[in-house]
Order: sequence, then structure tokens, then C-alpha cells
Amino acid sequence: MENLSLILWRERELLETLLFKLEQEQLVLASGRNRWLMRAAREVEAVLDTLRETEVLRSLAADEAAASVGMESNPSLRALAEAVDEPWRSILLDHRDAFLAVNREVMELADSNRDLITAGYRSAREALMALDEGAETYAPDGTAVAQPPRQRLIDRSL
Repeated sequence: MENLSLILWRERELLETLLFKLEQEQLVLASGRNRWLMRAAREVEAVLDTLRETEVLRSLAADEAAASVGMESNPSLRALAEAVDEPWRSILLDHRDAFLAVNREVMELADSNRDLITAGYRSAREALMALDEGAETYAPDGTAVAQPPRQRLIDRSL
């Protein structure tokens, strides 16, 4: 049980780090200073990779803990907590509650970042299309269609 608890603590720390890295990524996106965007994205991916590795270790430790109390493999954290005595019951339930809270925050932040990336991509695409007179686009059947040049008025007094 102690080994499982140590791995759960490590996983919680990694989730907090992921939350921090996602928030960094959001700040870079919101600032419009895209110079650091790839680096922020790589750091998020690095934490996710480490988290995946830790999840494998947690799964093995949970199976060992389940076997020690006569449960089948792959138990939920709640089921495992309900099968053990105190203080482990409280410790495992605390871990579960913390995971739920951090996971909710991570999902909200990831969704927000995805929205910012999509909006930025859309804005950049629209700006490029507006600059490129006579740019080719595609018809519904997939054929290329050249747009006729448009007249533009320029106020030179500005």
C-alpha cells in the first residue's frame, strides 16, 4: 500500500506540473508572442509522457495492493480504498479527490488553450487570404478556383 501511495503522490505532482505548463502555454497564446509556443507545447508533451509512464507504475502498484487485500486486478481507487482499513482508506480517498479536482482544472485549461489556438489559426488564415488577391481557393468538388481581383480603397491621409 505504501508503494502505491508514493506513486500516487508522484502522479499528483505531475498533474500539478501539467497544470502549470498548460497555464504557461495559455499565457504565451494570449500574449500573441508565438515565439515560445512550440517550446511550451513540447514541455506539455514531456510532462504528459512522464505521466503516462507513471500511470503504468501506478497500475502495477494498484494490482499488487489489490492482490494483498484479496481483490481482482485493475481496481478503481475508490474500490481499493473501500477494501482497506484506516489510515489507508483516508489516504487513498484523499488522492482520489485530489485527482478529480486537478483533472477538472487540466481539462478546462486544455479546452481554453485549444480555443485560443483555433482562434489564432483562423485569424492568421483570414489575414493571409485577405492579403493574397487572386488567391486560389477550392470549390465544393475540390477543383481550384481563382478569385477575381478586388478593388481596394486606400485612405492615404492616414
